[in-house]
Amino acid sequence: MSLKVLFGFHAVTVRLKTAPQSIRELHVDAARRDQRMRQFLERAQEAGVKLVESDDERLQRLTGTHRHQGVVARVDPVAQAKSLDDLLDAVEGPPLLLVLDGVTDPHNLGACLRVADGAGVHAVIAPKDHAVGINATVAKVASGAAETIPYFMVTNLARTLGELKERDIRIVGLAEEAPASLYEADLRGPTALVMGAEGPGMRQLTKKNCDELVRLPMQGAVESLNVSVASGICLYEAVRQRGG
Repeated sequence: MSLKVLFGFHAVTVRLKTAPQSIRELHVDAARRDQRMRQFLERAQEAGVKLVESDDERLQRLTGTHRHQGVVARVDPVAQAKSLDDLLDAVEGPPLLLVLDGVTDPHNLGACLRVADGAGVHAVIAPKDHAVGINATVAKVASGAAETIPYFMVTNLARTLGELKERDIRIVGLAEEAPASLYEADLRGPTALVMGAEGPGMRQLTKKNCDELVRLPMQGAVESLNVSVASGICLYEAVRQRGG
């Protein structure tokens, strides 16, 4: 199994907390010794992780970016639930899922995973042919959430939504033309919130498979919000309704 690359303080710190044994080697910028780095190194040494002092050029080669913050880890992938069915079988209480249809920008996906983690989402679902996978940029932007939130890329999103319905999970899609507001929807039961890409929104077939369409009430001149912002608003409305 090939190693993954994680970089940035948040992403690597989460891996140190959750699965330090999976870190094969941790590259750190030998020239950086500010307080944040010193505290990070203390945590890494306590976890018994192999440290490799590297320069900025090597860290850029490992990550493909200069935005590594001087912290790069080569890690074994962490095992998550093998299938969506396995995960849902293990969920206690009403599931809360986030479905992303057409989100291809790694920065948007990373931000969606981060807000999903904060809201206690059980899984994020996306179609294989209209989405970005988990890569180093996604992991960096997600600030560790790419390690904690199961992300399932499915072959046929419409079929998957149908299977969720068979589990009595209500499919609620966000669409700007919807007559009902988000705040009129009941999100207390088993729910999958569906977001489309900024601009085109959900594909028509995805929209047809929703049980309910809702909109965000927009008071200003802009017509839509970034998908991660919209996801955050919708997910935290579900959290509020569920007493969280």
